[in-house]
Amino acid sequence: MGSLHAWTSAHYEIPLPEGHRFPIAKYALLRDTLLAEGIVAPGRMHDPARTPIEDVRRAHDAAYVERLLRGTMPAAEQRALGFPWSEALVERSLRASGGTLAAGAHALDAGIAMNLAGGTHHAFATHGEGFCVLNDVVIAIRALRARGRLRRAAVVDLDVHQGNGTHALLAGDDDAFTFSMHGRRNYPFRKVAGRLDVELEDGTRDDEYLGRLAEALPGVLAEARPDLVFYLAGADPHEGDTLGRLGLTFEGLMRRDALVLEAARAVGVPVAIVIAGGYGRSIGDTVRVHANTARVADSFL
Repeated sequence: MGSLHAWTSAHYEIPLPEGHRFPIAKYALLRDTLLAEGIVAPGRMHDPARTPIEDVRRAHDAAYVERLLRGTMPAAEQRALGFPWSEALVERSLRASGGTLAAGAHALDAGIAMNLAGGTHHAFATHGEGFCVLNDVVIAIRALRARGRLRRAAVVDLDVHQGNGTHALLAGDDDAFTFSMHGRRNYPFRKVAGRLDVELEDGTRDDEYLGRLAEALPGVLAEARPDLVFYLAGADPHEGDTLGRLGLTFEGLMRRDALVLEAARAVGVPVAIVIAGGYGRSIGDTVRVHANTARVADSFL
Protein backbone atom coordinates (compact mmCIF):
# COMPACT_ATOMS: atom_id res chain seq x y z
CA MET A 1 0.00 0.00 0.00
CA GLY A 2 1.19 3.51 -0.76
CA SER A 3 2.94 2.66 -4.05
CA LEU A 4 0.79 5.00 -6.15
CA HIS A 5 2.37 8.22 -7.41
CA ALA A 6 -0.05 11.15 -7.47
CA TRP A 7 0.10 14.83 -8.44
CA THR A 8 -1.95 17.42 -6.55
CA SER A 9 -2.64 21.02 -7.50
CA ALA A 10 -4.72 21.58 -4.33
CA HIS A 11 -2.24 24.26 -3.22
CA TYR A 12 -3.33 26.42 -6.19
CA GLU A 13 -6.70 27.74 -5.07
CA ILE A 14 -8.94 30.12 -6.99
CA PRO A 15 -11.14 32.90 -5.63
CA LEU A 16 -14.82 32.09 -6.23
CA PRO A 17 -17.95 34.05 -5.35
CA GLU A 18 -19.90 33.02 -2.24
CA GLY A 19 -22.22 30.11 -3.01
CA HIS A 20 -20.42 29.09 -6.23
CA ARG A 21 -21.32 25.49 -7.01
CA PHE A 22 -17.82 24.35 -8.02
CA PRO A 23 -16.42 22.25 -5.11
CA ILE A 24 -12.89 23.67 -5.05
CA ALA A 25 -12.41 22.39 -1.50
CA LYS A 26 -12.48 18.76 -2.67
CA TYR A 27 -8.92 18.87 -3.97
CA ALA A 28 -7.27 19.63 -0.63
CA LEU A 29 -9.61 17.22 1.18
CA LEU A 30 -8.70 14.47 -1.29
CA ARG A 31 -4.96 15.07 -0.91
CA ASP A 32 -5.27 15.04 2.90
CA THR A 33 -7.41 11.88 2.88
CA LEU A 34 -4.98 9.94 0.70
CA LEU A 35 -2.05 10.91 2.91
CA ALA A 36 -3.93 10.22 6.16
CA GLU A 37 -5.08 6.79 5.00
CA GLY A 38 -1.66 5.85 3.61
CA ILE A 39 -3.02 5.33 0.08
CA VAL A 40 -0.33 7.68 -1.25
CA ALA A 41 2.97 7.88 0.64
CA PRO A 42 4.20 11.43 1.38
CA GLY A 43 7.20 10.99 -0.92
CA ARG A 44 4.90 9.98 -3.78
CA MET A 45 2.59 13.00 -3.52
CA HIS A 46 3.94 15.52 -6.01
CA ASP A 47 3.42 19.20 -6.79
CA PRO A 48 2.93 19.50 -10.56
CA ALA A 49 4.98 21.81 -12.71
CA ARG A 50 3.25 24.38 -14.89
CA THR A 51 2.40 23.05 -18.32
CA PRO A 52 4.74 24.74 -20.81
CA ILE A 53 2.77 27.22 -22.93
CA GLU A 54 4.01 25.57 -26.13
CA ASP A 55 2.26 22.38 -24.93
CA VAL A 56 -0.95 24.28 -24.15
CA ARG A 57 -0.87 25.57 -27.73
CA ARG A 58 -0.75 22.00 -29.04
CA ALA A 59 -4.41 21.71 -27.99
CA HIS A 60 -5.67 25.29 -27.87
CA ASP A 61 -6.04 28.12 -30.35
CA ALA A 62 -3.36 30.82 -29.93
CA ALA A 63 -5.97 33.59 -29.54
CA TYR A 64 -7.75 31.73 -26.72
CA VAL A 65 -4.46 31.07 -24.93
CA GLU A 66 -3.60 34.76 -25.25
CA ARG A 67 -6.96 35.89 -23.80
CA LEU A 68 -6.54 33.45 -20.92
CA LEU A 69 -2.98 34.49 -20.10
CA ARG A 70 -3.63 38.23 -20.43
CA GLY A 71 -6.99 38.30 -18.69
CA THR A 72 -8.83 39.73 -21.70
CA MET A 73 -11.63 37.15 -21.77
CA PRO A 74 -14.97 38.93 -22.32
CA ALA A 75 -17.67 38.58 -19.65
CA ALA A 76 -19.73 36.23 -21.86
CA GLU A 77 -16.73 33.92 -22.25
CA GLN A 78 -16.20 33.87 -18.49
CA ARG A 79 -19.88 33.05 -17.97
CA ALA A 80 -19.68 30.10 -20.37
CA LEU A 81 -16.56 28.94 -18.56
CA GLY A 82 -18.32 29.16 -15.21
CA PHE A 83 -15.40 30.90 -13.49
CA PRO A 84 -14.41 34.55 -13.14
CA TRP A 85 -10.97 35.19 -14.64
CA SER A 86 -8.07 35.62 -12.21
CA GLU A 87 -4.33 35.10 -12.26
CA ALA A 88 -4.92 32.29 -9.79
CA LEU A 89 -7.24 30.58 -12.29
CA VAL A 90 -4.50 30.66 -14.92
CA GLU A 91 -1.94 29.27 -12.48
CA ARG A 92 -4.23 26.50 -11.28
CA SER A 93 -5.18 25.53 -14.84
CA LEU A 94 -1.53 25.28 -15.88
CA ARG A 95 -0.65 23.26 -12.76
CA ALA A 96 -3.63 20.90 -13.08
CA SER A 97 -2.76 20.24 -16.73
CA GLY A 98 0.85 19.76 -15.68
CA GLY A 99 -0.30 17.07 -13.27
CA THR A 100 -1.97 15.14 -16.08
CA LEU A 101 1.12 15.42 -18.25
CA ALA A 102 3.32 14.21 -15.37
CA ALA A 103 0.95 11.35 -14.49
CA GLY A 104 0.86 10.29 -18.15
CA ALA A 105 4.65 10.26 -18.39
CA HIS A 106 4.99 8.34 -15.11
CA ALA A 107 2.30 5.81 -16.05
CA LEU A 108 4.27 4.94 -19.19
CA ASP A 109 7.12 3.87 -16.89
CA ALA A 110 5.27 2.53 -13.82
CA GLY A 111 2.00 1.21 -15.26
CA ILE A 112 -0.42 3.43 -13.30
CA ALA A 113 -0.27 7.02 -12.03
CA MET A 114 -2.87 9.57 -10.96
CA ASN A 115 -3.52 13.29 -11.16
CA LEU A 116 -5.73 14.44 -8.27
CA ALA A 117 -7.26 17.01 -10.63
CA GLY A 118 -7.78 17.18 -14.40
CA GLY A 119 -10.38 15.59 -16.60
CA THR A 120 -11.40 19.04 -17.85
CA HIS A 121 -13.07 17.57 -20.90
CA HIS A 122 -15.43 20.43 -21.81
CA ALA A 123 -12.55 22.67 -22.95
CA PHE A 124 -12.45 23.17 -26.73
CA ALA A 125 -9.66 24.51 -28.93
CA THR A 126 -11.09 28.04 -28.92
CA HIS A 127 -12.85 28.33 -25.55
CA GLY A 128 -13.53 26.77 -22.19
CA GLU A 129 -16.92 25.84 -20.77
CA GLY A 130 -18.49 23.86 -17.94
CA PHE A 131 -15.73 24.66 -15.38
CA CYS A 132 -13.06 23.46 -17.85
CA VAL A 133 -10.35 25.98 -18.80
CA LEU A 134 -7.75 23.80 -20.54
CA ASN A 135 -8.20 20.31 -21.94
CA ASP A 136 -5.52 18.59 -19.87
CA VAL A 137 -5.87 15.14 -21.46
CA VAL A 138 -5.49 16.39 -25.05
CA ILE A 139 -2.59 18.62 -23.99
CA ALA A 140 -0.91 15.59 -22.40
CA ILE A 141 -1.50 13.31 -25.40
CA ARG A 142 0.01 15.82 -27.81
CA ALA A 143 2.88 16.78 -25.52
CA LEU A 144 3.84 13.13 -24.94
CA ARG A 145 3.71 12.53 -28.69
CA ALA A 146 5.94 15.54 -29.28
CA ARG A 147 8.45 14.04 -26.80
CA GLY A 148 8.35 10.69 -28.59
CA ARG A 149 6.79 8.93 -25.57
CA LEU A 150 3.64 7.63 -27.28
CA ARG A 151 1.81 7.50 -30.57
CA ARG A 152 -1.57 5.94 -29.90
CA ALA A 153 -3.82 6.92 -26.98
CA ALA A 154 -7.25 5.95 -25.71
CA VAL A 155 -9.50 8.15 -23.60
CA VAL A 156 -11.89 6.24 -21.33
CA ASP A 157 -14.22 8.97 -20.06
CA LEU A 158 -16.49 7.80 -17.24
CA ASP A 159 -17.47 11.22 -15.97
CA VAL A 160 -21.28 11.42 -16.01
CA HIS A 161 -21.10 14.25 -18.58
CA GLN A 162 -19.95 13.63 -22.13
CA GLY A 163 -16.45 14.86 -22.93
CA ASN A 164 -17.56 17.10 -25.79
CA GLY A 165 -14.37 19.18 -25.90
CA THR A 166 -12.10 16.13 -25.94
CA HIS A 167 -14.18 14.54 -28.69
CA ALA A 168 -14.02 17.71 -30.78
CA LEU A 169 -10.27 18.14 -30.29
CA LEU A 170 -9.48 14.53 -31.19
CA ALA A 171 -12.00 14.14 -34.03
CA GLY A 172 -10.20 12.87 -37.11
CA ASP A 173 -7.14 11.77 -35.10
CA ASP A 174 -6.69 8.15 -36.16
CA ASP A 175 -4.22 7.55 -33.33
CA ALA A 176 -6.64 8.61 -30.58
CA PHE A 177 -9.74 6.64 -29.56
CA THR A 178 -12.37 8.52 -27.53
CA PHE A 179 -14.82 6.45 -25.47
CA SER A 180 -17.41 8.16 -23.27
CA MET A 181 -20.13 6.54 -21.14
CA HIS A 182 -22.43 9.25 -19.82
CA GLY A 183 -25.96 10.39 -19.04
CA ARG A 184 -27.99 10.74 -22.23
CA ARG A 185 -30.13 13.60 -20.94
CA ASN A 186 -27.40 15.37 -18.99
CA TYR A 187 -25.06 18.26 -19.84
CA PRO A 188 -23.75 18.99 -22.48
CA PHE A 189 -27.09 19.08 -24.23
CA ARG A 190 -25.43 19.20 -27.66
CA LYS A 191 -23.14 16.19 -27.70
CA VAL A 192 -20.09 15.87 -29.96
CA ALA A 193 -19.67 12.35 -31.32
CA GLY A 194 -16.64 10.40 -30.11
CA ARG A 195 -15.39 7.11 -31.50
CA LEU A 196 -17.76 5.31 -29.09
CA ASP A 197 -20.50 6.84 -26.98
CA VAL A 198 -22.61 4.78 -24.58
CA GLU A 199 -25.59 6.80 -23.36
CA LEU A 200 -27.31 5.98 -20.08
CA GLU A 201 -30.80 6.80 -18.89
CA ASP A 202 -31.42 8.74 -15.69
CA GLY A 203 -31.38 6.48 -12.63
CA THR A 204 -29.07 3.80 -14.12
CA ARG A 205 -27.74 1.67 -11.26
CA ASP A 206 -24.67 -0.48 -10.61
CA ASP A 207 -25.51 -3.69 -12.44
CA GLU A 208 -26.61 -2.14 -15.72
CA TYR A 209 -23.76 0.38 -15.67
CA LEU A 210 -21.09 -2.24 -14.98
CA GLY A 211 -22.57 -4.65 -17.50
CA ARG A 212 -22.47 -2.07 -20.27
CA LEU A 213 -18.94 -1.01 -19.33
CA ALA A 214 -17.67 -4.60 -19.26
CA GLU A 215 -19.24 -5.14 -22.67
CA ALA A 216 -17.60 -2.06 -24.20
CA LEU A 217 -14.06 -2.02 -22.79
CA PRO A 218 -12.44 -5.01 -24.58
CA GLY A 219 -13.57 -3.68 -27.97
CA VAL A 220 -12.37 -0.17 -27.15
CA LEU A 221 -8.89 -1.39 -26.26
CA ALA A 222 -8.74 -3.83 -29.19
CA GLU A 223 -9.64 -1.12 -31.70
CA ALA A 224 -7.61 1.64 -30.02
CA ARG A 225 -4.40 -0.41 -29.60
CA PRO A 226 -3.16 2.38 -27.31
CA ASP A 227 0.26 2.98 -25.86
CA LEU A 228 -1.51 4.68 -22.93
CA VAL A 229 -5.04 5.02 -21.57
CA PHE A 230 -6.23 8.25 -19.97
CA TYR A 231 -9.03 7.31 -17.58
CA LEU A 232 -11.45 10.05 -16.43
CA ALA A 233 -12.77 8.58 -13.17
CA GLY A 234 -15.59 11.03 -12.48
CA ALA A 235 -17.28 10.84 -9.07
CA ASP A 236 -20.50 12.23 -10.50
CA PRO A 237 -22.21 8.92 -11.47
CA HIS A 238 -22.63 8.47 -7.67
CA GLU A 239 -26.22 8.31 -6.44
CA GLY A 240 -25.62 11.29 -4.12
CA ASP A 241 -24.35 13.63 -6.83
CA THR A 242 -26.39 16.79 -7.39
CA LEU A 243 -25.60 16.97 -11.13
CA GLY A 244 -25.25 13.26 -11.96
CA ARG A 245 -28.77 11.80 -12.22
CA LEU A 246 -27.41 8.23 -12.09
CA GLY A 247 -27.62 5.77 -9.20
CA LEU A 248 -24.21 4.20 -8.64
CA THR A 249 -23.10 3.22 -5.15
CA PHE A 250 -19.63 3.62 -3.63
CA GLU A 251 -19.04 -0.09 -4.19
CA GLY A 252 -20.30 0.10 -7.78
CA LEU A 253 -17.87 2.92 -8.54
CA MET A 254 -14.94 0.93 -7.09
CA ARG A 255 -15.96 -2.00 -9.30
CA ARG A 256 -16.03 0.43 -12.24
CA ASP A 257 -12.46 1.54 -11.49
CA ALA A 258 -11.30 -2.07 -11.16
CA LEU A 259 -12.96 -3.00 -14.47
CA VAL A 260 -11.03 -0.30 -16.32
CA LEU A 261 -7.70 -1.21 -14.73
CA GLU A 262 -8.26 -4.96 -15.23
CA ALA A 263 -9.14 -4.47 -18.90
CA ALA A 264 -5.99 -2.38 -19.45
CA ARG A 265 -3.79 -4.84 -17.56
CA ALA A 266 -5.18 -7.73 -19.63
CA VAL A 267 -3.71 -6.14 -22.76
CA GLY A 268 -0.60 -4.70 -21.07
CA VAL A 269 -1.50 -1.01 -21.43
CA PRO A 270 -0.56 1.61 -18.78
CA VAL A 271 -3.22 3.94 -17.35
CA ALA A 272 -3.06 7.59 -16.28
CA ILE A 273 -6.03 8.46 -14.06
CA VAL A 274 -7.58 11.91 -13.69
CA ILE A 275 -10.45 12.63 -11.32
CA ALA A 276 -12.84 14.74 -13.46
CA GLY A 277 -16.14 15.87 -11.90
CA GLY A 278 -17.99 15.32 -8.67
CA TYR A 279 -20.73 17.47 -7.12
CA GLY A 280 -22.04 15.46 -4.19
CA ARG A 281 -24.68 16.81 -1.82
CA SER A 282 -21.98 16.01 0.72
CA ILE A 283 -18.48 16.98 -0.40
CA GLY A 284 -17.27 14.11 1.78
CA ASP A 285 -19.06 11.66 -0.52
CA THR A 286 -17.31 13.11 -3.57
CA VAL A 287 -13.94 12.90 -1.83
CA ARG A 288 -14.68 9.31 -0.81
CA VAL A 289 -15.39 8.29 -4.41
CA HIS A 290 -12.13 9.88 -5.61
CA ALA A 291 -10.16 8.39 -2.69
CA ASN A 292 -11.59 4.96 -3.49
CA THR A 293 -10.37 5.32 -7.08
CA ALA A 294 -6.86 5.95 -5.74
CA ARG A 295 -7.25 2.96 -3.37
CA VAL A 296 -8.21 0.68 -6.26
CA ALA A 297 -5.37 2.04 -8.42
CA ASP A 298 -2.84 1.43 -5.66
CA SER A 299 -4.04 -2.16 -5.32
CA PHE A 300 -3.03 -2.78 -8.95
CA LEU A 301 0.60 -1.71 -8.34
